[in-house]
Parts: sequence; structure tokens; C-alpha cells
Amino acid sequence: MGIAKYPSVVTMPNAVKPYPSLLGFLCKRFPAITREIWTQRISDGKVLDENGQQLTLETEYAPLRRIFYFREVFSEPLIPFAEKIIFLDNEILVACKPHFLPVTPGGRYVDECLLNRLRYSTGIEDLVPLHRIDRGTAGLVLFSVNKKSRGLYAGLFLNRLIEKTYQAVAACQPHQETASWNLETRIERGEPGFRMKTSPGRVNASSAINLVEVRGELARFTMRPHTGKTHQLRIHMSGIGFAILNDSYYPELLAEKADNFAAPLQLLAQRLCFKDPLSGKSREFRSGRKLLW
Repeated sequence: MGIAKYPSVVTMPNAVKPYPSLLGFLCKRFPAITREIWTQRISDGKVLDENGQQLTLETEYAPLRRIFYFREVFSEPLIPFAEKIIFLDNEILVACKPHFLPVTPGGRYVDECLLNRLRYSTGIEDLVPLHRIDRGTAGLVLFSVNKKSRGLYAGLFLNRLIEKTYQAVAACQPHQETASWNLETRIERGEPGFRMKTSPGRVNASSAINLVEVRGELARFTMRPHTGKTHQLRIHMSGIGFAILNDSYYPELLAEKADNFAAPLQLLAQRLCFKDPLSGKSREFRSGRKLLW
């Protein structure tokens, strides 16, 4: 069994009284984990509060308080690709993530995630990712190293002060030419819950997409997401008729199967550019990874 060295965290949201029990909340929040397993974890002292104190089955639900727990998996898949540190100083770390590796622990993955790999390789236990990219997506991820400056760098994403550029490869008709799209949609959680969908209503997802080159039946795109909704670029690409090569979620959800390491999702977080909130200098980082082009 794989047991996380570092805790994961979940926040108890505001709820209507009467509040659920702590056990009831965890079972509803993580339905894939049985009530018996959560009961055992709590009894074994593996569920903690913000001060590192063990919670019990009698601990009352407390809205907006955080719960720390140690993830356990019986069999963790190994991802046979390496990450690369692009930049590291006293404030930030920029890493290039391979395809198939999650950024943080989730599902079947505990140690096989970018965050924990970097913790082990650098010895920096207080690393925090400032944004996420999909497990299937390769490319750049920005981490905070220093708690004191973390809010400044997180603000780059909250205030849309960071420019992100992606590349993708999709199937196309040979006669298609270069084109551009500026997409504004509303993206919400769909069914099943890990899959997103477009819905009517207020816009919350915006992307600029450019078709830059066609080779036979494949086309290469550059994309600049102005917002950061889950699966945003995959949904927007599918919506304009160019499903990203090897995408098993969009436009159709394919049957779940083992990772095919020879056929990664052809989506790359290629570039990050921003004005450093501490020094005021312009920063630009690029991935050296290549798509199947």
C-alpha cells in the first residue's frame, strides 16, 4: 500500500444546519472511499486539524475549517517519464511536467505526482503549486517556494496578470487554412463529474486560438487561455471542430483503459510570461518539450 508522506487538505464548506458529522462530510466529499475506511483512518489518527491535532469521530463539523488527511492507495501506477526543473530561486520554482503525471495527489496517485516528486528531489517541503494543468497535459507549472511571497505570485493568476501559451495538435481536413477564434463560453461541471460541459449563462471561460500550420491531416495550434477553467482548452478546441489528438474526454467520453504511453494527449503548456511582483522585472519561461509534429 502507498501512503502519502505529505497530507492532502480539504475545507469544510458553509452548510445549512443541522451540520453533517465529520464522518458524513468526508464520505460525501470522497464517495470512492468507503465509510469503513474513513472510520478506520480517523480512529488511527490519520485525519488532523490545522494545528496538527488528531480529529475524532466526535469532532464537530466546522464551516471553513480545513481537514488534513494522508491519502492511501493499494497499488500506485508508475509514470515512466521525468519532470524537469526550468527555474528555481528563493521565491518560485518552474517545472516542466511530462504527460500522464498529475500535478498533485489524486485518484490512484500519491507519490507519482509532480508536487511530491519535486519535494523529494529538492528537499523543499513547503512547495505549493500556484495553478494546475491536466494529468494528460505536459508543460510548465509554477510553484511557490516562500510562504511570505506566495500571495503575491498567486495574485498573478487571480488577477489575470500572467500570460499562458499552449500548443496543440488536432486532426483536420487537408484543405483547411490558418484561422483564428476568440471564444467566450460558460463552462460547468458535467456528468460524470470529472468531465466539463458548456452551458448557457454568464461567460466564465475565454480563449484565443490560432491555427498556425497544416501538415496533411494534422494541424498545429497555439492557444492563449485568458481564464483557467478545468479542461477549458480541450472543450474550446472540440467546440470549433478540432478535437485535440488522443483526447479521451472530448468531444466523446471514451471507455476507461490503461494509459497508452505511446499516444499522449497532444496538448502542451509551452510558455509562461509575467511581471515579477517582487522585482518588477519581466519573466518568461518556455518548455523544451515537443508534440508529435
